[in-house]
Amino acid sequence: MPYSQVKVYSDGSHYIGIPYEPNPRAKNRQPRHEEVIEVKEPSEETAEDGAAVLEQVEQNPDNVQEKSAPPAVRQMTRKELFDELYQQTFDMKKREQKSYIVKEMMPYFKDSSSCRAFVEQNFERKHRNMICRRTRLWRKINHQRFNYFVTLTYADDKMTEEEFAKKLLNTLYHFSSRKGWLYIGAWERGGETNRLHFHGLFYIPEGTMSGEMEILRDFDTRKKRMQTVQQNTFFAKRFGRNEFRPINHVSEMPQAVQYLVKYIEKSGGKLIYSRGLYQYFVTDIMDEDIVCPYGLEDRKILLFDSFGCWIEGEYIGQVSPEVIALLPKVT
Repeated sequence: MPYSQVKVYSDGSHYIGIPYEPNPRAKNRQPRHEEVIEVKEPSEETAEDGAAVLEQVEQNPDNVQEKSAPPAVRQMTRKELFDELYQQTFDMKKREQKSYIVKEMMPYFKDSSSCRAFVEQNFERKHRNMICRRTRLWRKINHQRFNYFVTLTYADDKMTEEEFAKKLLNTLYHFSSRKGWLYIGAWERGGETNRLHFHGLFYIPEGTMSGEMEILRDFDTRKKRMQTVQQNTFFAKRFGRNEFRPINHVSEMPQAVQYLVKYIEKSGGKLIYSRGLYQYFVTDIMDEDIVCPYGLEDRKILLFDSFGCWIEGEYIGQVSPEVIALLPKVT
């Protein structure tokens, strides 16, 4: 029996299909409304407050009335508070991190057991989300042929950090829409300098590179040795130091992806994707193109490398980059 509207992805070696299954609960799904709580911020005594108290002590030491501003109150959900505390304590060891978050969230629960259960559930949520982000990252990467690993570094003599981030992403957006550039990147700060960087995998079609490539040789203060990098003059003039390192998709891609995984873990799992990157392409699949059922409870199908692609009964062709370009996509 042919399968219709199969979402197909590549695991790097084989094509795997996910047959379409309607979700009967999707239409009746109700939005979840979380309780809003009031989170009190610790009050900070200003210099004027301290001077006023000191003057009162000097004038009437037996009747001192300290004036402190009422603590600021923010309205947020428990989930939002957890996410905020989780990000603040990301560098802690997991046991210390959990203990700290439980301590900070305890006032917003009726007892300690419900607080600990909530924190455990949200740690599991964070773990599942990270697995999903890694899976989505690999599926997007396996459909492309990235040819550069790029690092763009903020230069404080050219603009502010906010201007750097905004103008750089705006430039990449225009290059993506006008020149066909594709990229997956993440922000990171240097360990010693705290200087902002943008690291990313780029696909830059031949003949679309602005500026010229130049070889730059200087001293790497982190590695304590001389290094040679390939820099682009267009980005150097507008944004500062950069490196465009050509990569081999097969042999060097795993290491490049590990770099991105490290950065998204440090930044809370946020990646920047250009338009045109997709996880799946959608096609009908014939029985003769299926090798065998695959995955948990055989919910997926393993496909032959030369399977045919169909749309509503019309044969598009044997799977290839040209044929995939004609098929619907799912991001």
